Amino acid sequence: MQNVGRNVAVIILAAGLGTRMKSNKAKVLHKILGKPMVIYVVETAKRVAGNNVILVVGNHADKMREILSKNNELIYAIQKDQLGTGHAVLCALPYIPEHIEEVVILCGDVPLLSSDTVVRLIDDHIKAKRDISLLAVEIDNPEGYGRVILDEGLQVSKIVEEADATDEQKKIKTINAGIYCVKKEFLLNSLVKIKSDNAQAELYFTDIVEIGYMEKKVVGILASRDYEEVMGVNTRQDLITVEAVMNKRLGKIS
Repeated sequence: MQNVGRNVAVIILAAGLGTRMKSNKAKVLHKILGKPMVIYVVETAKRVAGNNVILVVGNHADKMREILSKNNELIYAIQKDQLGTGHAVLCALPYIPEHIEEVVILCGDVPLLSSDTVVRLIDDHIKAKRDISLLAVEIDNPEGYGRVILDEGLQVSKIVEEADATDEQKKIKTINAGIYCVKKEFLLNSLVKIKSDNAQAELYFTDIVEIGYMEKKVVGILASRDYEEVMGVNTRQDLITVEAVMNKRLGKIS
């Protein structure tokens, strides 16, 4: 385990079915190099937070437990209804150990993320004394990703999802990687204020960024230059792409 202190917990969002995979299997159980992709995320989380890892499961929860509990001590939270990422984190809140001060949010379908990057995010968050920090990446083709919106003073003011973005906002190339570090106290206070008045009628976890900004909390980003590391898997083509990157990083192909 990397030394980030015993006051950090990680929540992994892994409840979605992933309809674009066109499969009756939970999305995060699809394999990369013979191993379910969520296991890579679990391994990263445990290197950071030890046994303080909460996995939010929903679809195929029993199968997830069967596969993941063989070699991992995990805390499970059930998201019975798929009401958005904000709702998924709400489902995990009762399971956060009392002594925890900082909470990291990861996605179960982002298997290339390294523990080094997560630790850098935590360190940056604590050093800057932020209430919420998020990992951001600048890419040439940001289609499909939430955009990081800055105010006139270049402060992070909110995240706008693709479905809700204006044409002007869609031109922004700085995207939200979906990886966060949040003070537990702020997390508890802000999640209950999220509303579902958006194109998807869901509770977006990203809305806590705007809540923090409006409440004059300290909000900021850690910029990453490694887009590959934060690639999410939503389709079978994504699965092939991510597996190729992992092969390359393992030195199996040139």
